[in-house]
Amino acid sequence: MSANQLDNKSHAWSALFSEPMSELVQRYTASVSFDRRLAAVDIEGSLAHAEMLAAQGIISEPDAEAIERGLKQISQEIERGAFEWQLVLEDVHLNIEARLTQLIGDAGKRLHTGRSRNDQVATDIRLWLRGEIDGISTLLRELQRALVDVAAQHVETVMPGFTHLQVAQPVSFAHHLLAYVEMFARDDARLADVRQRVNQLPLGSAALAGTTYPLDREHVARTLHMDGVCQNSLDGVSDRDFAIEFCAAASLIMVHVSRLAEELVLWMNQNFAFIRIADRFTTGSSIMPQKKNPDVPELARGKTGRVVGHLMGLIMLMKGQPLAYNKDNQEDKEPLFDTVDTVRDTLRIFAEMIGGQLNPATGDREGGIRVNADAMQAAAQKGYATATDLADYLVKKGLPFRDAHETVARAVKTAQERGCDLSELPLDVLQGFHAAIERDVYDVLSLHGSLNARNTLGGTAPAQVKKQIARHRARLASAGH
Repeated sequence: MSANQLDNKSHAWSALFSEPMSELVQRYTASVSFDRRLAAVDIEGSLAHAEMLAAQGIISEPDAEAIERGLKQISQEIERGAFEWQLVLEDVHLNIEARLTQLIGDAGKRLHTGRSRNDQVATDIRLWLRGEIDGISTLLRELQRALVDVAAQHVETVMPGFTHLQVAQPVSFAHHLLAYVEMFARDDARLADVRQRVNQLPLGSAALAGTTYPLDREHVARTLHMDGVCQNSLDGVSDRDFAIEFCAAASLIMVHVSRLAEELVLWMNQNFAFIRIADRFTTGSSIMPQKKNPDVPELARGKTGRVVGHLMGLIMLMKGQPLAYNKDNQEDKEPLFDTVDTVRDTLRIFAEMIGGQLNPATGDREGGIRVNADAMQAAAQKGYATATDLADYLVKKGLPFRDAHETVARAVKTAQERGCDLSELPLDVLQGFHAAIERDVYDVLSLHGSLNARNTLGGTAPAQVKKQIARHRARLASAGH
């Protein structure tokens, strides 16, 4: 673009304006520094729009061919880093349009027929976010596979299950991990639901009221593989519900990650010593040479607040906005972009940290967390985790549950005084609490006996856990990689 063209561009938008925009305002209002990441989808949407304009006889076939040729050249320039982004042109849309006009002349000026930047940017964001949702869904499944693979190795590994962070009952470590698989599976399903509302076409809404040109909006939607067309032009240009919904779903993903992160931090602590995280995911201390700090899980906890903050920011951005489009909406992109980047990077690193790297030659995972099964079992034995099993045993002998509960509480108190586990109390001592107790009680009081007893759907019994692992593997296989 010539200096004269740039000067004309800086004179606002038409002959109505008598002075150019100040440099301060240019910098304040420009978005090209961050919205240039929309370039590929902006070109994709423009190609579909131009094809439709030609099919409807609104522009000529030669003009449509020139537009296609010019946009493909611009795409190549952007890919190889040769495209000159100009602040004076404000955003990605005007930068591309100006370059197109420079390349093909008046045909480039006809591309904007029947559309506005208002519906153009709304379309671009939706197209971009659709692709990012697909990528995040893939990463969610990869993390689930990593968790399932680790779970499959530890079906029989016993750990203490906690409530209030106090030892409650024994659970399989695999069962514990599969709880996170359930969370991330819900996240994936939630994203698929959001995607349907993201994948609606605003293009053709023009500035706010539609257009006088005979557009075929459904044609454009089909070309762009969108699920439908926004039915109200005012709503089409101003709606950002889809971005807020995505950020809400992303916030839940990060909340689930933060829960897992907190447990990894606890489990890595020497007082737990349940796991070891590979060195490449930890850091040392500047003054304490013995330290290995779980920086990745800790930072994920922190980044959760960042993503939730973006959700709140977008909600407040839309609060009280009158119809239709307002410049406020330029502020939707940076929080949305950062949310996508944060979630994507977090899921990718967690999948590798949990499950290790996938060896394409063998299909096995290498590395990942190392589990200390002995420490987990010892911790379960310390907390009288089978107390509920003893109560259930007494109920099956005919005691009301509340009486059984009180009886077991006295047995636990005795074990505490003796400094031993319930399973280590002599039979005559146990029978002193209730005469119905027999030698088979020791099967009940064992950690593995406790696991095996919970053989109901959703329970922690190894037989049930194996079924759940098989179910998840089948589900993830059908979802693809």
